[in-house]
Amino acid sequence: IAAARRWPQARFYGLDISREMLATAAAAVARAGLGDRVVLAEGDAAAFDPQALFGVPAFDRVVQSYTLSMIPDWQGAVRAAAGVLAPGGRLMVVDFGQQEALPGVWRRAINGWLARWHVMPRADLPAVIDALACRPGWSGGVTPRYRGYAWQGELERLVTAA
Repeated sequence: IAAARRWPQARFYGLDISREMLATAAAAVARAGLGDRVVLAEGDAAAFDPQALFGVPAFDRVVQSYTLSMIPDWQGAVRAAAGVLAPGGRLMVVDFGQQEALPGVWRRAINGWLARWHVMPRADLPAVIDALACRPGWSGGVTPRYRGYAWQGELERLVTAA
């Protein structure tokens, strides 16, 4: 909703495997009056077909915001997102980091709180993004934010001459 308000000329597509989450999202989209530009569908982030779900072949941008820490096949979700990018498209990821520069007491408190909700910060996120970024025609990386509280990743499918 925030992105749709920020970029009023763009169309947005969202997917979730949970019908309950989709119902909550659909209600919020309707309240915001954005139903004409935000399309939601039930789907698995690790294996989905944008043409079948949304009628589009690829996306210019894919955003995974605090989702990978809750998806069992999170590596598959990153690969699937990269696979649906159009040339010049960009995957943007933000999720919980390893809190590497936070004091130990804060790190333990945050990780304990996240564990209560079955949220697992993905220590291998930089390696997964780096492995995809090192392929020909791709670039990207991961940057820690807020003393490691969050990690911000980006993966771009470069436009290459035929």
